[in-house]
Amino acid sequence: MIRANQVIAAGGWPQAEKRDSITLPHHDRFRRRIRLKADGGLDFLLDLAEARVLRQGEGLKLDDGGYVEVIAAPETLIEITAHSPGELARLAWHLGNRHLPAQIEATRILIRDDHVIVDMLKGLGADVRKVETAFDPEAGAYGQHNHDPGHPHGHGSYYHDHGDGVAHSHAHDGGGHSHAHGDHAHDHKHAHKYD
Repeated sequence: MIRANQVIAAGGWPQAEKRDSITLPHHDRFRRRIRLKADGGLDFLLDLAEARVLRQGEGLKLDDGGYVEVIAAPETLIEITAHSPGELARLAWHLGNRHLPAQIEATRILIRDDHVIVDMLKGLGADVRKVETAFDPEAGAYGQHNHDPGHPHGHGSYYHDHGDGVAHSHAHDGGGHSHAHGDHAHDHKHAHKYD
């Protein structure tokens, strides 16, 4: 079977050598090893050394020559805008404080639809609306941190509670601890393990 074991950054691979494309939503773009069927029918095995998020426009280098282009599929997302750059930055802080995958742009932020978060944002004065577009959120401080709220990483383990039911279980060497953030306004649970 044809293998793709290198990912080349968007703009860094020759478009003339494109053999096919693969269109995937964000939740299917965190991959290491999987058999895929490209949009034009090419069967290949993605076989990377480590799991990573495949980004819009990247080229998957095929071992028998050529590339498969990664296309981020349109998804139903929430577009967040504000009346000023300062207000948008404040909204980004609130979203970051909740560990949400977010695509930060100059004039808007994109997140997955979550009615509790949308209500919180409206309460903070944000303008929100549903849009259909590709989702390519920030990688986060831990590299692949934002690929999925339940991802494995691995270091020991600790737990922290955000004070209102927002619970995270993190793994790190050195045992456990907990802490609370009292400004969270929703009941949402997910786990993280970091390596």
